[in-house]
Amino acid sequence: MRSSTAVAVLGLGIMGGPMANNLLRAGYDVIGYNRSPAKVANFVEQGGRGAETIAAAVHDADVIVTMLPDSPDVEQVVAGEDGVLEHAASGALWIDASTIRPDVTVRMAAAAADKGIRAVDAPVSGGEAGAIEGSLSIMVGGAAADVDAARPILEAMGTTVVHVGPAGSGQTVKAANQLIVAGTIELVAEALVFLDAHGVDAEAAVKVLAGGLAGNRILDRKAAGMIAGDYTPGFRVDLHHKDLGIVTAAAREAGVAIPLGVVVAQLMGALRARGHGSLDHSALRLLVDELSGRARS
Repeated sequence: MRSSTAVAVLGLGIMGGPMANNLLRAGYDVIGYNRSPAKVANFVEQGGRGAETIAAAVHDADVIVTMLPDSPDVEQVVAGEDGVLEHAASGALWIDASTIRPDVTVRMAAAAADKGIRAVDAPVSGGEAGAIEGSLSIMVGGAAADVDAARPILEAMGTTVVHVGPAGSGQTVKAANQLIVAGTIELVAEALVFLDAHGVDAEAAVKVLAGGLAGNRILDRKAAGMIAGDYTPGFRVDLHHKDLGIVTAAAREAGVAIPLGVVVAQLMGALRARGHGSLDHSALRLLVDELSGRARS
């Protein structure tokens, strides 16, 4: 049965599309908007409603979910001319699931409040697979009452939903998440190249490593593709490069040393500079292979 709650989802890409589909399956009345009409058409085929403009998407929406690439995109879509703040109804709830700078989140939440719109930052972790499965981990910043109001929507998209503090806190936790993920991918890449150099069966090695203290989600979700050389994007290098820029800037602002994080950020940047920005972030293995003189065809 369809809920009377209308949810506008702005951004129907690799993550936003599956998240919108899960809201549909949960019974919400979902209106999708994307800059590329083809993705809107695909969403309509799944049973959702489509909108040609931001104004049309959010005008009657009770809840607005944004899933956009970067801080400037969120600022433009939400606070720009003909954006969310201009057309959403007072009292609407805005959930930003994008990964952006914490300071931008704080500023945008204040701008929303000035328009009578409640705001929570709710960046997600789990990649494309988690978005499709509805098993995302969602770190939420905002006022407690607003987070409580957002929780049913968030629980339709993720299995771990945690309120981590006031506005901007979700983005700060997401930055820490991206630091850990990038570092882990790099270490798994190095381990796989090391195993390959010694002629060890990598699949067998991963099986035993995953069962011990070295076990982690990267081994579970990414190692098979890294072994096969399949870097079909679940989360693109371009986006992780952007996220690591957020991490390093926020760490510098706080006076926190992240020596390993800075090195991984440089490696991700180098991979991107080699023209691999559209590949999955697990393609860090390509760089380790190259640095080891073991580049694969």
